[in-house]
Amino acid sequence: MSHEPEPVVTTAQGAVRGLRQDDGTAAFLNIPYAAPSMGAGRFAPPQPHEPWDGIRDATVPGPNAPQSERKLGSIDMAPYFGAGWSRGKDYLTVNVFQPTTADSGLPVMVFVHGGGFVAGSTRSALYDGSAFARDGVVLVTLNYRLGIAGFLDIPGAPANRGLLDVVAALRWVRENIAAFGGDPHHVTLFGQSAGATVVGGILATPEAAGLFRRAIVQSGSGLGAFTSEQAARVTKAAAEELGIEPHADAFADISDERLVEAASRLAGIDLQTETHHDPLIGLSPFSLVLDTQPAVSVGAGLSADVDLLIGTNTEEGNLYLVPVDKYATSTADDVDDTAARSHPKPAQLVETYRTTRPEASFGELRSAIMGDALFGAGSWALVGAHAAHPQSATYSYEFAWRSQALSGDLGATHTMELPFVFGIAELPQLAGEGALLGPDKPPADLATRTHEAWIRFARTGNPGWDQYDTTRRTTMHIEAEWTQVDDPRSQERQAWA
Repeated sequence: MSHEPEPVVTTAQGAVRGLRQDDGTAAFLNIPYAAPSMGAGRFAPPQPHEPWDGIRDATVPGPNAPQSERKLGSIDMAPYFGAGWSRGKDYLTVNVFQPTTADSGLPVMVFVHGGGFVAGSTRSALYDGSAFARDGVVLVTLNYRLGIAGFLDIPGAPANRGLLDVVAALRWVRENIAAFGGDPHHVTLFGQSAGATVVGGILATPEAAGLFRRAIVQSGSGLGAFTSEQAARVTKAAAEELGIEPHADAFADISDERLVEAASRLAGIDLQTETHHDPLIGLSPFSLVLDTQPAVSVGAGLSADVDLLIGTNTEEGNLYLVPVDKYATSTADDVDDTAARSHPKPAQLVETYRTTRPEASFGELRSAIMGDALFGAGSWALVGAHAAHPQSATYSYEFAWRSQALSGDLGATHTMELPFVFGIAELPQLAGEGALLGPDKPPADLATRTHEAWIRFARTGNPGWDQYDTTRRTTMHIEAEWTQVDDPRSQERQAWA
C-alpha cells in the first residue's frame, strides 16, 4: 500500500515538512515567524528568525508562550486554554492548515487566540484549522508573547509587544503564504476575546496597514486599552513583586518562571483614575496600552479600507459568574458594585438594565452589565466608528445559542461561538454537563452555517446579511434560527455611549 510523501513547503527562512491529514488537508505546525524570545529579547520588538538548513520538521506541536495553567471553577476550559505552558524558547510560531489540492490564490485567515492576555496558544483543541482548510481557506494560527513579556508597559521597552508579534506574523504571512497556496493580498485577521482586542488594536496601528484586507472581532473591545497612567500602576506592582527597578534592563534578568509567577499575583490592582475606569473591571492586569482607544482611532479613519465583522455573545458575563458559583447567589449590592466598576453613572446604568429586563434576576443583571462593560460597549463603539467610513463594509452579529451546561445556566456565554466558527462543535471534550457545549447536542447545522458565514466574509467581504450602518445598526442574531434585527438593545447601547 503506497503512501503519498508528507508535504514540503519552502519558506523564506527554509523548508518545512508538514503532516498530510486523513481529511485531505495538510497541517504545518510550529513554524517560526520571529526569532526566539529570550533574555533581553523578551522586551524588544520581534526580530527575524535565522534561516535553517535542510528541512525543518513541522509535524508536531511546538512550545508556547510562558503562562500559568488556567482553571475556571466547575467548567472544563481546557479546550480553550490548552494544557498550560509547553516550555521552549522558540515559541513565536505559526501553524498553517492548507487544502492539499494544487490551488493557489486561496483566501487566508489568520487567527489570534484569547486568554486574558496571559494564557492560551495554538495548541488549544478549539483552534484546529482543518475545517477551514477543507473548505478552501489557508488558516493560520499564531502564538504571541503574553503576560509581563507581552503586555507589561516597561520603561526602556516598546509597548504592546504581544501586538507587535501579531504584526510580525502578518508580515510573515505576506512573505510566505503563497507557498502554501494562499493569496497574500487576501488576508482576513480574526481573533476572540483578548485576541479580538489585539485585532482592534491592530486596526489602529498604522504600521500594519496593507497587511490584511478584512478583520473579524469576536467578543473583543475597541475601548479595552489601559492608559499609560493605569499601566504604570501595574508595572510598579510587578517590579515590587519581583524586587527590581521598573526598567526593561532589570526585567531582562528575571527567568520566565518568575515572570509567570509574579504575573499571577498581580490581580486586584485598583486601576481607577480621575479620568478613566478600568476597562477590564479587575479581571486582568494586562491589556493593550494606548492613550487613544482603538475605537477612537478607527473613528478618525484608521483602517477605513478594511472590511469589518464584529460581534458579541448574548450572555458574555456568565462565564465569570456561573462556574464559580457567583451567579445564582448575586445580590442587588453585587449588581451595584459591578456597575460602579464599569461606568461613571452606575445608578443610571442599573436603572436602564432594570427597565429593559424587568424579569431579570440579580445574576442576570450582574452578568449583562459585566458582559457589556468588558465586550459590549467596546464592540458597539468600534462597529459604530468603522461604519462612519462607508468606503468599506461593516457587519454585526450577536451569538445567542445557549449551552445547557451547569444546569442550563452557562448559556450564550463568552467563548461559546468558537466551536461553531471553527466547525468543530462535535469535539468529544466539548460535550457534557461540565463542558462548554453542555449535555445537549447543538442544532445540527449551527456550526456549518456559522463557519460558512465566516468563510464567506473572508472570501467576499459579505457574511450573508445586511451591512451595519449608523442608523439601522443591522445585526444578525445567531441561534437555532438566524434573525436579522435592526438596532437591538438600543437603550442599553445608548447608556454606554
